Amino acid sequence: MAETSLSSRLQMAMRRITGRGALTEKDIDEMMREIRLSLLEADVNFRVVKTFINRIKEKALGEKILKGLNPGQQVVKVVHEELKNVMGEEAEGIRYQANGLTTLMTIGLQGSGKTTSIGKLAVFIRKNENKKVLLIAADVYRPAAIDQLKIIGKQIGIDVYDEGLIDARKIVKNGLKYANENAYDVVIIDTAGRLHIDEKMMKELVDIKAIANPSEILLTVDAMTGQDAANIAKSFHDQLQATGAILTKLDGDTRGGAALSIREISGIPIKFASSGEKMDTFEIFHPERMASRILGMGDVLTLIEKATDAIDEDEAQNMMEKMMSNTFNYNDLMKQFKMINRMGSVSKILGFMPGMGKQLKQAAAQVDDKQFNKMSVMIQSMTKAERKDPTLIDRSSRRRTRVAKGAGVQVSDVNRLRQSLEAQKKMMKQMQNMDESKLQQLQNNPSQAFSQKAKKGKGKGKGHFRF
Repeated sequence: MAETSLSSRLQMAMRRITGRGALTEKDIDEMMREIRLSLLEADVNFRVVKTFINRIKEKALGEKILKGLNPGQQVVKVVHEELKNVMGEEAEGIRYQANGLTTLMTIGLQGSGKTTSIGKLAVFIRKNENKKVLLIAADVYRPAAIDQLKIIGKQIGIDVYDEGLIDARKIVKNGLKYANENAYDVVIIDTAGRLHIDEKMMKELVDIKAIANPSEILLTVDAMTGQDAANIAKSFHDQLQATGAILTKLDGDTRGGAALSIREISGIPIKFASSGEKMDTFEIFHPERMASRILGMGDVLTLIEKATDAIDEDEAQNMMEKMMSNTFNYNDLMKQFKMINRMGSVSKILGFMPGMGKQLKQAAAQVDDKQFNKMSVMIQSMTKAERKDPTLIDRSSRRRTRVAKGAGVQVSDVNRLRQSLEAQKKMMKQMQNMDESKLQQLQNNPSQAFSQKAKKGKGKGKGHFRF
């Protein structure tokens, strides 16, 4: 599929040249062909691909790179830099008014995830800026859109202003008056979403823009639509002068077609990326970090930010001390599951880590997050004493059978849970025994934590390898 080929094929093209002591023009041409194919398959706009390839080739064929040390690594650096430039050099946030009300107008086609993104944006602003937010329901052509916004508002604890299916211009005018009278800091206007752009829709949006005089006009674009997203963005931008885009349904690091086309074609900077169904799966779009993810370099900064948001420092310190002192129990394992759940899916978390091999990434993608729920149910089926003292479960088959029946699982599932607890303890023991140089290696390449060294078998069956 196109969305999975962009990252994997680009990485394959990079691997072929990395580590070589010398590069020829033929090597560069072969790499360019692979990059061109991977971009076109990912539905990146042809004009963007052509410009992108020409820029890389011009820099990669420079005498300084071809005759320098580690030319392969220098070419990878050039590709990374150009990927970043195509998506926009720096991350751009919202421009708030220094005084008074900040008005944000959202636009986009029906089905682009606009209404859901508004809820996510409101949560983001409240959490990061500590501002009082009001949503205005002005998508009057689809009654379900107003209901959806009201449901989302109730779910996240954000007020929604609506007057039903009357003229959208009147709703916006009254909504802004209400916001000023009730000391709101930010207003987000949900405007009409249609299946296609038409003259009537654009006229209404132009009128709302004149009434609201918004600080930002944010266009929501579905990342799944590839280069069509860039053409849609250009159509909106030509008539409304959008100030930024929200890229929705951007799951993981694989769908880069829209991200690589929007800014170059429409001139609109991507300000936010939205992925997943949860209301906290919304983040500032960092071009450099996305370029690193696409090339398999990981995204440690985003991982750290997610961990900081999701994990209480004192709680994590206490858990680490318990693991080190070998008193880690099922209560602590349950807390760990909750921490991971707050950070997102396991496969997404591992995707942020640098040095992840292809096989490990494929294995991570197969991780079913429902297994954590299953293990949590098993822990809840234990008595307080059993959760606190894991040896009670270890020593008694009768207790294991009772826990399995209580959780509606097999005894083998309970045994796997025991193994998970032991694995955590063993990992911490290994880290305790590491010297400073080994810990530094692990920090530079976290994927080593998952690798195991093959050992040659002895005696019977000699010649085979075991892990």
